[in-house]
Amino acid sequence: MKFRSMKHGLLAVQAAMCLLAPLAAQAQPIKVGWLSSLTGPLSSAAIAENQGVQLAVEEINKAGGINGRPIELLTRDTAGDPTKAVNFAQQLAFSDKVHVVIGPVNSGEGLASTPILARAGIPNLIIGAIDELIDPVKYPRAFRVINTNKQWIGTANDYAVNTLKKSKVAIIADTSGYGTASAKTAQEMLEKAGIKPIYTALVDPNKTDLTDEMMKAKAAGADIVMPWSAATGLLGRLLNARGDIGWNVPVVGHPALMAAQIRKLLNKPEYWQNTFAAGYRSTTYGADGKLPAATQALLDKMRPRLGNGEVDVLFWWVAMGYDTVKIVEHAIKTAGSTDPAAMQKALEGTREYRGIYATYGWSATERNGFPDSNMAMNAANTFKDGSFNLAPR
Repeated sequence: MKFRSMKHGLLAVQAAMCLLAPLAAQAQPIKVGWLSSLTGPLSSAAIAENQGVQLAVEEINKAGGINGRPIELLTRDTAGDPTKAVNFAQQLAFSDKVHVVIGPVNSGEGLASTPILARAGIPNLIIGAIDELIDPVKYPRAFRVINTNKQWIGTANDYAVNTLKKSKVAIIADTSGYGTASAKTAQEMLEKAGIKPIYTALVDPNKTDLTDEMMKAKAAGADIVMPWSAATGLLGRLLNARGDIGWNVPVVGHPALMAAQIRKLLNKPEYWQNTFAAGYRSTTYGADGKLPAATQALLDKMRPRLGNGEVDVLFWWVAMGYDTVKIVEHAIKTAGSTDPAAMQKALEGTREYRGIYATYGWSATERNGFPDSNMAMNAANTFKDGSFNLAPR
């Protein structure tokens, strides 16, 4: 009898363990890698995106996690360095064994790290804009959340050529992977429109004075300057050089031209005039002076985290960071697990997923999820709480 009692007890323990095992597995955290350049010359976007990422993680965990599993956010500061991005991507993939990676923030880093994450088979939400980061064959689990670089450049080119009626273009870009690729793409797209740039320069993002480049562009007869760089310091120095030489040529280009950090760098406030950049409908004030309702709701939640005063970061970066984590949640809930193949299939089947920054959709052959309809041209000196008015038409 004693032996039978012990046997029944052992069986009961084993049964209990079998029942608890799925629950224990279910409670295991979902590891989300976040490759973010929080320091360095290209940090302005990452700092803003990080605010949105952190808020979304906190909200999801407070609500019970994803399918009962909390998110564990593993943030790695790449400092804008492709070598660091590679090292951290390998660490996240092979040591930390994350379930998904967001980033890197900058395209130059993404060029180096995306192939590593693809070889590891890890789903990767791309927030770099250049075309080479997306390939459904080479990188089947890489899905872009941000717009493409061609959407930025095409929107800016259209405004420069068809609205401002400019044809003598000077292109100035930085020497990063993003800058060099963008200068090439911008030139090719202009030439397809029948316009050959009359001056092109690649500049180290840490260069302290761009007077020489602006003087050369002016001497070449440029009637518009189109900069392609995410380095706000460099863009601020470009606007200062334009103002200091008394040349009121329009400056039209990268969204970072509108960053609040630039306002703080300008020698004179008026140096921000006649400056326009590719932006987004989701962070553009309407004729009634209001933002879209979803954007305003997120802004109201974020304001206390950003000091309760004016929001002095580009708010679309905050919105995109927030959306990336919500897309992770959507993919895992749709897949029913963190299985990489199932998450890939879930995202491939996603249509009209409504975020704050955009409404997204992907397919088995299309990995660019951002619609053309959400692009806009903004006037830089209308900055208010990280959003803008439409550029004049």
